[in-house]
Amino acid sequence: MINFISQAFSRISSLLNGIQVKRFVAVVVVGFLVLTTNANIERSNTKAVTRELDRVVHQDQADRPKTTGEWNREARQTEDEPGKRVQRIAKESAEAVKQWGEVYPDTAKRSADDNASK
Repeated sequence: MINFISQAFSRISSLLNGIQVKRFVAVVVVGFLVLTTNANIERSNTKAVTRELDRVVHQDQADRPKTTGEWNREARQTEDEPGKRVQRIAKESAEAVKQWGEVYPDTAKRSADDNASK
């Protein structure tokens, strides 16, 4: 009788251990799938957002760099030529101020109109 109870206890114990291992493996597999699927979705969303931002940033036909990558690329091109770098910076700054000057009066007028109507 003791032998029978001992065998039953060991079978139940091994069955429970098997279930725990199966559950652990299932949790690990599901977690891996969720994490990798989510990463792929985030990457594709990030790429889409990046493309849209690039499109918006490069809408105008200005010749100056607009992103950090473009600034760094231009800096590497003129790394050994400080005079040329200063010329480019001056030209691009003038272009940026000119573009800002074209946009600012309209923005200021619309802001003033909005404040006056309130």
